[in-house]
Amino acid sequence: MRPLEDVRIISLEQYGAGPFGSVHLADLGAEVVKIEDPRVGGDVGRYVPPYAEGEDSLFFETFNRNKKSISLDLTTRAGREVFEELVKVSDAVYSNLRGDVPEKIGITYDQLKHLNPAIVCCSLTGFGMTGPRKNEPGYDYVLQGLAGWMDLTGEPDGPPTKSGLSLVDFSGGYVAAIALLAGLHAARRDGVGMDCDVSLYDTAIAMLTYPAAWHLNAGYQPARTRHSAHPSLVPFQAFQASDGWLVVGCAKEKFWARLAEVIGHPEWAAHGSPYANFSGRQQHREELLAKLEEIFRQRTVDEWLSVLYPASIPCGPINDVPAALKEAHTLARNLVVTTEHPRFGTVQQVASPVRVGAELPQYRRAPLRNEHFDEVLRDIAGLDDGKIAELRRDGAFGAEPATGQSDAPGPETGSR
Repeated sequence: MRPLEDVRIISLEQYGAGPFGSVHLADLGAEVVKIEDPRVGGDVGRYVPPYAEGEDSLFFETFNRNKKSISLDLTTRAGREVFEELVKVSDAVYSNLRGDVPEKIGITYDQLKHLNPAIVCCSLTGFGMTGPRKNEPGYDYVLQGLAGWMDLTGEPDGPPTKSGLSLVDFSGGYVAAIALLAGLHAARRDGVGMDCDVSLYDTAIAMLTYPAAWHLNAGYQPARTRHSAHPSLVPFQAFQASDGWLVVGCAKEKFWARLAEVIGHPEWAAHGSPYANFSGRQQHREELLAKLEEIFRQRTVDEWLSVLYPASIPCGPINDVPAALKEAHTLARNLVVTTEHPRFGTVQQVASPVRVGAELPQYRRAPLRNEHFDEVLRDIAGLDDGKIAELRRDGAFGAEPATGQSDAPGPETGSR
């Protein structure tokens, strides 16, 4: 069995952060059942451009492989009835909604424990389920600004800059996955479930890590650094070569000694040199970096790597995305995987970095909306044809046919 093959998660997730967290659990074998609102065409991620057609998008494929889907309108009595039957036979309810929404729609532990005392209710929200901002939607871009990340990113004389990736969303998804697994462990040990109140805001603030500790305890004022330089280690930054850029870092004194030798200045690491140790290099950083930058501009990136790698000095080229995906190590680590899709054909995407045991994960394309209608209702919820027909008449599955596909999405509701 795969590590999480005995775990069933009912998921009210959408867009990026929530689905990113649960896709790693699905890759590890968890049965993740996406409940998609038929009133709005399901998960809004299905329609994210530019690579989208109908209810399929490459964005959605990225975050929803190995999952199952059912269209269910939880605003109806009948839809709620189906949801509650699923809660009875599941291990967790997982969502990424606005902080006030889980309680409004009845998916907190106190609202579900009568159905399943061991249910774990993991809510990934923008700002958490308490605090003055709990009713606000939270989006990665806003949170990178609010949590101070953008003030730290970019060149000193440039504007505040967002990361090139949605790192608050993705980090929040990882935190939610960890919280959910911790909750499941405790619930199986004690027989009692709980709420997991995870937020993107908490994640973003927590990731300020040591700069926050420096500020809180010593008054340190974080600031943007030239060429993405480390705030205290010199040298550790991007350097421009004659044909591109590379990163070189000396996080230990032994690396500095090796670098000084490679660049032809072993005396810079010798006793008595102003650059001999961390504090000296920090104190004289401007003059030292000016000398290093001039030296690095004299050779190509490949020429530098050909001498830095053998000396075991931390370094690497600054790749663009195509180059990163073609790196020999990327391919050797099986980080590009394929699935087969009825609309897109063979789809390539990056694998989950979570590795447990020697067996590689199995990858199955993301589900079509409502693709697992019969399996979820009959095999999981245990409903018969008569009951399903009754629920359909009562609007549990929306106005559309139970196995149909809507033509277009409605407005996004319940955003983080």
